[in-house]
Amino acid sequence: MEAVIFIGLQATGKSSFYLARFFHSHIRINLDMLKTRRREDLLLRACLAMQQSFVVDNTNPTVEERARYILPARAARFQIVGYYFESSLAEAIRRNSTRVPEAQVPAKAIGATRKKLQLPAPGEGFDALYTVHIAPAGGFEVAPWAGEPV
Repeated sequence: MEAVIFIGLQATGKSSFYLARFFHSHIRINLDMLKTRRREDLLLRACLAMQQSFVVDNTNPTVEERARYILPARAARFQIVGYYFESSLAEAIRRNSTRVPEAQVPAKAIGATRKKLQLPAPGEGFDALYTVHIAPAGGFEVAPWAGEPV
């Protein structure tokens, strides 16, 4: 059983990465889709009770926000894997502008997420931690976490 936690600004490829890597094996927990924390919590608890692997496809910018998933998943004996989607603020805003209008988020919201973004650390409870970049030719480049991004 695996709990996958995505970390990163809006428009950095998190949902596309989920579709490419986890769609057929993990339930997607996404606050944008579920609309309320209550509904999100119900789905999280259902995954834990059923021992169903899941992906938390949110920005999860702070240690506290990530802990809301890591702590109960650890208690349920899930392996905890984090993926940090590294991107500059300018690149995230540029990618956001290429989305269909109804999928775009205000640039201010991306900036606000960047201001509160805390880099993940193994000490938060991750069993494995990776950095993800959008590859220049499309797709994704995934590398083991090496600490501070370059």
